[in-house]
Amino acid sequence: MKWITWLAATPLFAGVLFAATASAEPPKQPNVIIIFIDDMGYGDVGFNGAKGPKTPNLDKMGADGMIFNDFYVGCAVCSGSRTSLMTGCHYQRLSMNAVLFPNSGKGLHPDEITIAEMLKAAGYRTACIGKWHLGHLPPCLPTYQGFEYYYGIPYSNDMWIDPANKLAKDIEIRNGLTREDLKKGHKKRNWVPLFRGEEVIEYPADQATLTKRYTEEAIRFINAGKDKPFFLYLPHTMVHLPLAVSKAFAGRTGKLIWDAIEEVDWSVGEILKAVKTAGISEKTLVIFTSDNGAAVGSSLPLRAKKGSVYDGGIREPTVMWWPGQIPAGKTCREVAATIDILPTLAGLCGGKLPDRKIDGLDIWPLMSGKEDARSPHEFYVLMHGPGTVRSGKWKFYPWKEGKGGRRRVKPPVNPSPYPVQLYDTVADIGEKNNLAAANADVVQRLQAAYAAHIAEIKKNRRPTAAMPRKKSSSSAERPNPRKKNQKKKDQKKKNAAAG
Repeated sequence: MKWITWLAATPLFAGVLFAATASAEPPKQPNVIIIFIDDMGYGDVGFNGAKGPKTPNLDKMGADGMIFNDFYVGCAVCSGSRTSLMTGCHYQRLSMNAVLFPNSGKGLHPDEITIAEMLKAAGYRTACIGKWHLGHLPPCLPTYQGFEYYYGIPYSNDMWIDPANKLAKDIEIRNGLTREDLKKGHKKRNWVPLFRGEEVIEYPADQATLTKRYTEEAIRFINAGKDKPFFLYLPHTMVHLPLAVSKAFAGRTGKLIWDAIEEVDWSVGEILKAVKTAGISEKTLVIFTSDNGAAVGSSLPLRAKKGSVYDGGIREPTVMWWPGQIPAGKTCREVAATIDILPTLAGLCGGKLPDRKIDGLDIWPLMSGKEDARSPHEFYVLMHGPGTVRSGKWKFYPWKEGKGGRRRVKPPVNPSPYPVQLYDTVADIGEKNNLAAANADVVQRLQAAYAAHIAEIKKNRRPTAAMPRKKSSSSAERPNPRKKNQKKKDQKKKNAAAG
C-alpha cells in the first residue's frame, strides 16, 4: 500500500507573516510535546482576543513561537479529532466513531500507525498523560498504540466506568465505595476511572486535581531520562464538562470555565518552564491546540461551537514553539491541520511513514517560516456531520443553512435561501454572508472536491478493532437515571394497584 496525499486547503490570499526564518538546520530527533486541550475554543485565549480568562503563558508562548490562525482539527467532537491527530488520517478512513463511549465495542485498530508508534520505532521514549478516548480496553489502550507509559482517563470525564476495566491491587476507591461495588458493575455519570498503564488506580477520579496531576506526571516524564529523545502527548481532560479545578484556581475569576482555562494556561507555563530548566529548549518542539471548539467557553469571532463544522467547531487556537527553529512572534495564515502533524514529525524525527494511505502532509515549511511557504494542500475536506470544504479563503458547505442537523449552530444575521453555503473566511470570519449565488464556479469546484473525497474514503475504508469483554463482566451500558426512575414509578403504580 502506498501513502497518498490529502485533500486539504491551499490559501489563495496574501498576508502571511513570514518575515524571518529559522537560522539553523533542525537538530536530529528533537523532543516533541503535543498539548491537546479538550473543548477550548478559538476565543478562549489571549492571543485570539479572549474576554474574561487570562492566558499569560499561552500568550508568551505565542510571542516566542508561531501562532496558526487557520488551524483545523479532523472532527468537531472528541474521538474523531483524536484519531486524526494520532494517525494522520481522516477518522472515517479508519471506520472510527466521532465519539466512543464505555459501552463501545470497538476502537482504534492496533495495525494503524500512531505518532507514538512511529517515534518509538525511531528510538523515542513515549508517554500519554491525560485523556485518550480511542478505546478503553485491550487492544486499543495507549499501551497497545506505541505509548510506553499511560496515566489518565480513557475517555471523556462525563462518562462512567466499564466493569470490564482491570482494577489495580492498590486501587484507591473513593466516595464510600468498595471493590465489590465495582465488580458488580457500579456506574454513575461523571464518575470516571483514572488509569496507570492498563489498570484503574483510582475510582472515581478526583477531577479537581487532574490538571495539576497531569502536569506533575508530565514534568516527571520530561526529567526521567536524557539519554533518548522523547514524545510526550498531554491531552488534558479540561475544559470538558463537568468542569473542575484545583484549590489554587477555584473562584479565581468568578466563572468556573475561566478558572479552568487559567489552570490549563498555568499547566502550559509549567511544561515550558520544565523544558527550559532541563536545558533542552533548542531541541524541543511544543505544539499547543484543542480537539474541537468551545462547549462552554468562547469560539468567537467564529461561528458556532463544539459539534458544528462551522469554523467555531473545528478551527482551533494553535501555537507552535521551538526556539531557534520556529521564528518567534510570527503568525501563519495558511490552512493546516492536526492531520498534518504525523507526516511533519516523520520528516523532523527520522520516523518512517506508514505503509498505508494517510491523509496528512508535511507542513514544516510553514512552521519554519520558509519564505513564500504555502499550504501543501488544495482542499481541506471534512465528512463530519453534514460536511464542509475549506479551500484558500473559501469555506463551502454542501447543505442549506439550518439543515445541517448539528447542535449549537446559530443562524446567521442574514439567512440565505440558497441551497448551499459559501463564505469568504478572510473578509467574513464569522461566516455570516453566504456568497454561493454569486460564485457558481467556486461552488461547482468545491462540490466536486467534496464528492471525490467521500468516494475515495468509502472505497478505501479500513476496519476498527474489537475490544473483547469477559462474559462474566457486568454490563457496560450507559447509566440511565430516567429509565431507573421510570421503573420506580411503574413499581409504585403496581404496588398501589395491588394494595
